[in-house]
Amino acid sequence: MGAMKLSNTHTQRYLLRIADAALILSQRNSEWCGHGPILEEDLAQANMALDLLGQARALLTHAGAADGLDEDQLAMLRLEHQFLNPVLFELPHAVDGRRPGDFAFTVVRNFLTAAWFNLLWTKLLDSCDTELAAIAEKSLKEARYHLQHSADWCVRLGDGTADSQVRMQAALERAWPYLGELFEGDEVDAAAEAEKLGPSWASLQAEWRALVEPVLAQATLKLPKDRPNAHRGRHGAHSEHLGHLLSDLQYLQRAYPGGTW
Repeated sequence: MGAMKLSNTHTQRYLLRIADAALILSQRNSEWCGHGPILEEDLAQANMALDLLGQARALLTHAGAADGLDEDQLAMLRLEHQFLNPVLFELPHAVDGRRPGDFAFTVVRNFLTAAWFNLLWTKLLDSCDTELAAIAEKSLKEARYHLQHSADWCVRLGDGTADSQVRMQAALERAWPYLGELFEGDEVDAAAEAEKLGPSWASLQAEWRALVEPVLAQATLKLPKDRPNAHRGRHGAHSEHLGHLLSDLQYLQRAYPGGTW
């Protein structure tokens, strides 16, 4: 199957970057369904995954409109290099890839990305694109819950037992090198900012740190050293993990193309 043809405008790429981040993190978090450490958290992870999926659906529909593509086509029929999510969102829950994975990493990633989504949705409320602003208004309510929930777990585990603290610190060390991609500006961001579509991702970093650092300090977690960004998921260059994730996500559509319910 050939690559899906897209308009590839700055606006479309800006929308797809956010949509794909939500979609891929939704797929990752859904892997906890039936495997959560406690029943309440099993349900919470599933509900947050559904929230992210809803955000992705709205954005994919909006991004595909210019090409006559719907949410299902963009989610199920694009090839790996056409996904524009940052690499952090596609990493498996555990280093060895075992499922359901390392709950500490899930908590840390959810916290770091929820803080980022909160800021992004807040800025997008002022978008010149009225549909995008409406998506942001609904999504922000969900993202606020995700942030509070994951922040509570960060503190609970980081400032918990000696073992949980070690695991949380290791999870933070694993996630931190991927964060630079969430705050790197480029021509897509510059165009979006100039047109008042949305903020440059680079402009979110200072406020993001102001959100996450007090929580990490309360969780007795030490900030890892910052590193230059070496990841290009936003440009379609992904880790080996995304292909495996997409094989799960897209299996039914590819096995039975054009199938309907």
